[in-house]
Amino acid sequence: MKIRTARRISQVFFFSLFTFFVVVTDLRYLKGYPVSLFLELDPLVAFATAITTHAIYKGLLWSLLLIIPTILLGRVFCNWICPYGILHHFIGWIFGKGRAADPVRIESNRYRSIYQIKYVILIAMIVAALFGSLQIGLLDPICLFYRSMSTAILPALNLAAPSSVYVRQYFHAGAWAIGFLLFVLVGMNVFIPRFFCRVLCPLGAFLGTLSSAALWRIERDPTKCVDCDLCLKNCEGASDPHTQLRKSECFVCFNCIEDCPEDALSFKFMPPLQHEVTAPAVPARRAFLGVLLGGAFFGFGRSSGDSDRNYSKKVIRPPGSVEEKEFLERCIKCDQCIRVCPTNVLQAAIFAAGIEGIWTPILNMKVGYCELNCTLCGEVCPTGAIQRISIEEKTGVGAFAAQGPVRIGTAFYDHGRCLPWSMETPCVVCEEVCPVSPKAIFSREVTITRRDGTPIKLRQPYVEPSLCIGCGICERECPVTDEAAIRVTAIGETRSRDRRLLLDGGAKSS
Repeated sequence: MKIRTARRISQVFFFSLFTFFVVVTDLRYLKGYPVSLFLELDPLVAFATAITTHAIYKGLLWSLLLIIPTILLGRVFCNWICPYGILHHFIGWIFGKGRAADPVRIESNRYRSIYQIKYVILIAMIVAALFGSLQIGLLDPICLFYRSMSTAILPALNLAAPSSVYVRQYFHAGAWAIGFLLFVLVGMNVFIPRFFCRVLCPLGAFLGTLSSAALWRIERDPTKCVDCDLCLKNCEGASDPHTQLRKSECFVCFNCIEDCPEDALSFKFMPPLQHEVTAPAVPARRAFLGVLLGGAFFGFGRSSGDSDRNYSKKVIRPPGSVEEKEFLERCIKCDQCIRVCPTNVLQAAIFAAGIEGIWTPILNMKVGYCELNCTLCGEVCPTGAIQRISIEEKTGVGAFAAQGPVRIGTAFYDHGRCLPWSMETPCVVCEEVCPVSPKAIFSREVTITRRDGTPIKLRQPYVEPSLCIGCGICERECPVTDEAAIRVTAIGETRSRDRRLLLDGGAKSS
């Protein structure tokens, strides 16, 4: 069996496995499958989170399974395993120059200086991580593909499908932007083969740096080479196998070896280094630009105060989330939690959490609510930004009775919009749906006189803050639909002492 055939089998297998994991990251199908395996295998995720948190989340130790073969063989992940890279490879072959005449394909696969951009991006993201801002998920291919599948592709397919893929249609804020970005990046393969992989991919740059001195490398025998350049015809990484091999760009696809008519290329153990470019060629000025970009991103983003003093009341994090600064040090924006949420309440933030928090998960009670007996978001989080907690811990029962339930916010009434308070209309929906026991929402019966002089008895609702967990079902079910008369804000959340609800004399009603 040819190596090319073996690689295609590997690509089909891993792309299918990735797709399977995305699909089963669902309340109906999640039955112990390791759905975060690709994220846990990602060495850039492990490296960057280790920098920001000064520790390695235990699940990310799986990344060693990729680091070892990368050091031995090179960037095998990029062309044999990476589902996002496989997608670009396939689209480029179908719609790009993959089936063009040999001279066109050869020219399209020559190395260009634009391919250095991914190293600048990698440097910028590592520098930001050193300051405590984890941003690798913006362009890391595994995070990017998970996010695209969860919030754009699958919901769009569900709209077009004759039968529902989900129990109900899911909607995601900013899905158009995520889908458009995917369309643009994939579409660029028409102009530059493997555009994302060659130009933008920070994981590819990271693996390329690790593979610069890989023990097994492609060697060219100059006595056999006739300079036909046919080795470039199907070169996936534009690694210049026809001259001095750029090992950091080589995807270990072996196409050049199979395409060489003179058998001038071979894959050998530690060939002479003088036959190749051993390190990524990044000019010092561009490397310094990456340092400036990473530092500026952190400085400008954090100086806004969006993560602490100037935080938005709308930034309500999932139950089990760590404190906000640590959350930004851990969250890789993969949106696994958004995919698994059964009520669709988890949404990708746009700018509500500041520029550092773009595409991190927040709760939108207009769309859904936090199910009381659900902790799935913590089960699938690969980095511990959302901790794994039990139902008992979340609800504050049993061994956790002393510390009480996990609170993600507190509900407050807008009396000007509340039907019993301002519109002389009976309504007890919020009290009826409140899931905690005893209920955090109660009502008092009052008799008021209408404008026409007719007396009417109403039950006016109140919130007991000490009992409210911020689940948002009251806001979701409020009949005042455009902007609910009761709304949850982030104040009072368990994870932050700075955001505790301070009331004189203990708990009071609102």
